[in-house]
Order: sequence, then structure tokens, then C-alpha cells
Amino acid sequence: IRVRMVEYSAGYRANHWCSKGHILLCLEGELHTELADGRVFTLRPGMSYQVADAAEPHRSYTEAGARLFIVD
Repeated sequence: IRVRMVEYSAGYRANHWCSKGHILLCLEGELHTELADGRVFTLRPGMSYQVADAAEPHRSYTEAGARLFIVD
């Protein structure tokens, strides 16, 4: 298990689909998480997102930047 604080700069976009499980808590900014089936979820400060290992391929992006607390 890895616990970390991550800061994505404005314009960040993941360049791959991830199948690893995560728990994300948005501390600042806004993060969009796109699922392989086309759904998109937006995290704002105080919101969280959870996905299990091998459950739903996902990738994230942010236009303005975001600071996250992540457990994976």
C-alpha cells in the first residue's frame, strides 16, 4: 500500500489507461477521471473517488491543476 500527496499541474493528462485500484481525495483544484466506458467523474475539494484493482480502466486529467491525497 502506498499513501501519497500528489500535485498535478494545469493541463495534466494521463497518457495511459490504469487498472490499479486507488482511493483519491481531492484537496485543491479539480480532477476529471474518465472510465474506459466513457463515463467521466469530476472531483472537487472534499470529494473522493474509489476504484478496485482491475475493476474499471481509468485515466485522469485536469485543466487548472489539482492536489490529491492518494492511497493505492
